[in-house]
Amino acid sequence: MQKFDEMYTQLPYEFFTHGAKIREHYKIYDEWLARQPGDTMAKRREEAEVIFRRVGITFAVYGEKDEDGAGTERLIPFDLIPRIVAAKEWSHLQRGLVQRVTALNRFIHDVYHDQEIIKARIVPREQIENNAQFRREMMGVDVPNNIYSHISGIDIVRAPNASGEGEYYVLEDNLRVPSGVSYMLENRKMMMRLFPLLFNAHRVAPIAHYPDMLLETLRSSSPATTAEPTVVVLTPGMHNSAYFEHAFLAQQMGVELVEGQDLFVRDRFCYMRTTRGPRRVDVIYRRVDDDYLDPLAFHPDSTLGCAGLLDVYRAGHVSICNAVGTGVADDKSIYAYVPKMIEFYLGEKPLLNNVPTYLCRDPQDLAYTLANLQNLVVKEVHGAGGYGMLVGPAASRDEIERFRQALVANPQGYIAQPTLSLSSCPTFVQSGIAPRHVDLRPYVLSGKTVQMVPGGLTRVALKEGSLVVNSSQGGGTKDTWILEV
Repeated sequence: MQKFDEMYTQLPYEFFTHGAKIREHYKIYDEWLARQPGDTMAKRREEAEVIFRRVGITFAVYGEKDEDGAGTERLIPFDLIPRIVAAKEWSHLQRGLVQRVTALNRFIHDVYHDQEIIKARIVPREQIENNAQFRREMMGVDVPNNIYSHISGIDIVRAPNASGEGEYYVLEDNLRVPSGVSYMLENRKMMMRLFPLLFNAHRVAPIAHYPDMLLETLRSSSPATTAEPTVVVLTPGMHNSAYFEHAFLAQQMGVELVEGQDLFVRDRFCYMRTTRGPRRVDVIYRRVDDDYLDPLAFHPDSTLGCAGLLDVYRAGHVSICNAVGTGVADDKSIYAYVPKMIEFYLGEKPLLNNVPTYLCRDPQDLAYTLANLQNLVVKEVHGAGGYGMLVGPAASRDEIERFRQALVANPQGYIAQPTLSLSSCPTFVQSGIAPRHVDLRPYVLSGKTVQMVPGGLTRVALKEGSLVVNSSQGGGTKDTWILEV
């Protein structure tokens, strides 16, 4: 098999410097690949697909039905070529992630308590109170350790710059129920199974202890009413797109996977039904949105949550991770204020860049956006999964005009950003090895301390030229290797 530098006319930025020299931390892998027979990667990919399907690592696709009317399930495409990150780069990323998540948790606490950042006129009051994720029911409610986002999935992209080293940008803060960590763990297991000798040649930092760290974080958020907290994972059920992950994490942590019907409230405490009778629950790692957690407080028709749960929560007798109302901080219109939050709460300059953002509710920003739609990425404020988004340079004239009309009709519902030249990584596609754009989602755990495993989920846009990495939009995943030296 050829070396990477003999394959490309369009160089994958993660692999090569601005001067087209292979990066030091990829050299061992490049030499290894050059020694492999030509059919090695194709055979390993087939083997991986068989194993993933046998284990059941799939996700449901909303809106798609099979011939029996059931929701369809897909394998998330897994790419065999790892993304490798040097130790020095990860050290910088880690410091920036700790800083950012710490400030975001301070912000959420402030929103539901003294609102000092609003009084200082840094974040407009209407941006909070008109936010669909703002929960008035949480005003004045104290949560353990003042932590609201216990599990944060921060989406990071890297864009080339003039120096050739590139810069990291935070693209999104996912603070409600971030998903994907099970694929991070399973991708690593698969790579170790398929290519064991590669791990002898690289000092790759381990990630297998993530479930232990997650359980430690959840237990540390328990109310002070017990020394031995009972933790459960609350799932909407087997038809949810991320059900595999819910079951996987519960199994890995050694805790119960429950649905709303398994829980009940009595005397302002929460219990789960077991074959040995009721058992009190202290910590709920919920994978259910706020609106469906408690039919008495939110959506009255919900069968996914537990009636009376919010009353127990407000009384301090159960912890919900992530906290109710956390979504107020991962709204895309709030994203633009995060650098100011870091300075306001921590007195520090941000270590990680924000992507420049135009808030379309502002008349000047709206005018600029409307005049430059063909060059911008436009996103719905509450959008997710790659939906409700316009990528101007790749859009048709009709798509641009539809977004123009939507922006004029509802400007406060959108933001716009410049189209970054996202870094690319070598990827094994049908035609061979080719560059594809990637992002990275590290998982930051906040309890009594803020910690994370070295790495995250690298998502890859498998369509040539595409910038959309979401699995629901045809994206795949890679193993992420953080080198220890």
